[in-house]
Order: sequence, then structure tokens, then C-alpha cells
Amino acid sequence: MSTIEPLGQETDASGTWDDVRDLPPSAKLVAKVLEYNDTMTQQQIAEETLLPARTVRYALNRLDEENVIQSRFSFSDARKRLYSLDIESSA
Repeated sequence: MSTIEPLGQETDASGTWDDVRDLPPSAKLVAKVLEYNDTMTQQQIAEETLLPARTVRYALNRLDEENVIQSRFSFSDARKRLYSLDIESSA
């Protein structure tokens, strides 16, 4: 059997707002919140957007599929991940 690589998993390319346009409203809201707040945890995003944690997880997964967010482990608490927006500016 051959190995199949998933499409859209380019780690070096940043996304654009055009990539966000066709996503669900929850993903758009999370992207906007991350635009105004540099780096946030999933819990902070849920508190800021008033979305359920499950919806925030779904939105973050969708944004990750479009390569418009970056995530890394928190140095203060390795159980948490920090998310930030990774969108090329159109200007």
C-alpha cells in the first residue's frame, strides 16, 4: 500500500482572510478574537467569545486546516496550548 499525505498540510505557508471566508461563523469569530488578542488559550477564547468549549475546539480545528492559526505549548502549563492568528496581511 502507498502512503497518502493529507492535502493542505503545508506548514510553511500562511493563510489569508480568503481562506477564512467559507468557514463556519464560529471559526470566523475565533479568528477575529485572535486578531485582536495576540495569543490565547482555548479556555480564554471560549470565555471571550461565549462559545462552548466544544465549538471552540471545532473552530480551532477548522482554522488549523486552513493554515491560518499557529499553536504551541504553554511554558507555564504544558497541558495547555496557546493559539495565535497566522494570516498574511493583504496590504
